[in-house]
Amino acid sequence: MKLHGIKVPHMKNTADCAPVRIDIPKSVTIPMVMHIGKPAKAVVKRGDAVKVGQLIGEADGFVSSNIHSSVSGTVKKIDEMISSQGSMVPCVVIETDGKQELYEEIKPPEVRDFESFVAAVKNSGAVGLGGAGFPSFVKLNVKDLSKIDAVVINAAECEPYITSDTRTMIDKGEYVFAGIEAIKKYMGVKRFIIGIENNKRKAIEKMNELAEKTDGVEVHVLPSIYPQGGEKVLVYNTVKRVIPRGGLPLDVGVIVINVTTLAFIAEYLEKGIPLVEKCITVDGSAVKEPKNVIAPIGTPISDLLEGAGGTEGTPAKVLYGGPMMGIAVPSLDEPVLKNTNAIIAMNEKDAAPMKMTPCISCGACLNHCPLRLEPREIFRAYNNNSPEELERLCVDLCMECGCCSFVCPANRPLVQTNKLAKIMLRKYLAAKKEEKK
Repeated sequence: MKLHGIKVPHMKNTADCAPVRIDIPKSVTIPMVMHIGKPAKAVVKRGDAVKVGQLIGEADGFVSSNIHSSVSGTVKKIDEMISSQGSMVPCVVIETDGKQELYEEIKPPEVRDFESFVAAVKNSGAVGLGGAGFPSFVKLNVKDLSKIDAVVINAAECEPYITSDTRTMIDKGEYVFAGIEAIKKYMGVKRFIIGIENNKRKAIEKMNELAEKTDGVEVHVLPSIYPQGGEKVLVYNTVKRVIPRGGLPLDVGVIVINVTTLAFIAEYLEKGIPLVEKCITVDGSAVKEPKNVIAPIGTPISDLLEGAGGTEGTPAKVLYGGPMMGIAVPSLDEPVLKNTNAIIAMNEKDAAPMKMTPCISCGACLNHCPLRLEPREIFRAYNNNSPEELERLCVDLCMECGCCSFVCPANRPLVQTNKLAKIMLRKYLAAKKEEKK
């Protein structure tokens, strides 16, 4: 099986920029949903005094995540906001006092075995920090540990612009390896593979230096071909295993974990401070001084842009994440989330949509799709309202990487259509299941 992809401009302008802390914002807005799964349940009320690291949202279900205050101050209100996915979600708005006082009960967790290790990860509020946002304790809570023989550490960071994972490897490489040792100790896994693209020379040097001192760690330097960091792509390119349709890495004996998530877990085990801040790449053609910044979760995007010297005029488009899979934000008041690894602000020229023309049946979308799907046929099936055909075309496998749209000479909205087609297919399958009852 040969996996395809595309060459995208690297634009790693901030790779050599050590993160700098921005000023504490006047207020933060912390959504109770910054993860895949059920929203957390707010456990504070208006008028409550809170401190950094204090629990303000409790995981409310098996797939959910604890949420902690990123600042010290006073709860202004319990409100609702529009999430990056377009739905209304509860949030906690906190007025800061500028003191950043740490919650008194914070201390390193007591970890003795696998169960207490998973509990510690849950208490930390860790989620997939590469963008997916899947609660980390759920991923690590494997029922049969004997079935896992490898951990693949996702350090590819294949999107243009983003360098926050790169800075983790350079600045906190020791925590990456402390996280490896923790998984070794409490989960019994002996093989670790760090998958990293070849355009990150300093990070590769640091990972190799530390790997030489650690048993069972391999550094796989991979070609810079997008989407190298896609879970299915990375697993195949590192351990040569194919994740089945509808399956997970666990189905092929693998756990995949983002490098920054792993480093955070190790730091939490040492210090006991939950996930309350993020290193974020701030870049794009509208940004005056691209840099990596450290900001409390809930900080308005406008404060991040100000911390990067401001913008050249009003940005025409601002994204959570990179230009390939990022999500456009409706307002600069939108907050930093747990899984925000970049804010990209584009000027009018770069944000202008290109004119769509008729498909010329060139096959570029098929030839570059990493999973060899047929975007042209999916486009046709969706517009013909044919969910049966979408099922046959395996649209559910689409990782929404955007390769098809990127290479299309006719500028067809292929990845956008794939997203809508997946919704159509889900509704169709749900209706079929209901009919059988």
